Amino acid sequence: MTTPYKVSPGSAGVLLIHGLTGTPNEMRFVARGLKAAGFEAECVRLAGHCGTEADLLTTGWKDWLASVEQAADALREKVEHLFLAGLSMGAVLAMKYAIEHPGKVDGLGLYGTTFFYDGWNIPWRGRYLTFLFPFVTGVLGIGRRNRFVETPPFGIKNERLRQAISSKMLAGDSEAAGLSGNPWPSLEQFYRLSADVQKKLHHIHAPAIAVHAREDDIASLANVHIIERRLSGPVETVILADSYHMVTVDQEKATLVDRSVDFFSRIVTRADAKKMSE
Repeated sequence: MTTPYKVSPGSAGVLLIHGLTGTPNEMRFVARGLKAAGFEAECVRLAGHCGTEADLLTTGWKDWLASVEQAADALREKVEHLFLAGLSMGAVLAMKYAIEHPGKVDGLGLYGTTFFYDGWNIPWRGRYLTFLFPFVTGVLGIGRRNRFVETPPFGIKNERLRQAISSKMLAGDSEAAGLSGNPWPSLEQFYRLSADVQKKLHHIHAPAIAVHAREDDIASLANVHIIERRLSGPVETVILADSYHMVTVDQEKATLVDRSVDFFSRIVTRADAKKMSE
């Protein structure tokens, strides 16, 4: 890591949140970088994840949020400053927590934020279909046994890393690499969460850093523009030029860590300086 920042031990913590059908492994590199800079860093495992598809289908977005709330509240008891950072749907859950618990969040890290699937690797019919999940699957019950199967490049531009992760994923090692597809009922739950958060983004006053790949294959830059336009707090945007969707593990993950450490450290420094002057 190249960042010169280092916060005082125990003063600040970051809860890291993985994406839909993902695993805490998506956030391990970021956690190590944050810890090296003095932050407490913990990776939450969302309810129903890291097991079978049947396990996932027993849960919905409120269960995933409950996982975040429990982990965030526990971390908050150990640190003075709390940050939440999430990848893809994890970023949406981080914002949902900030909406519901505004006084507990000092800042947000929004990585590859996904409000809707519209990246260059999502088929056009898939883009239109995803908007209909809450009605087609949730109301009519159609497609409850269907799943959206991921295809290469699986959100990863680095070919060597892509091969290693996809091999584990396709072999069924969900604890290490997540599930190889998204069940329609889980996508329906995701879109309900996304719609709810988008309506309330103006309630977020905490500062946020949004890191997104210009060539994101899953979620286009339109997702970042929503954050920039609707959040009431300041937004610092970082666009990566040599990564795909999984920015926390792909080729510019060190840049993501450095910019995140810099961003979170500045918030801590300002807050501590304000406290000392009072």
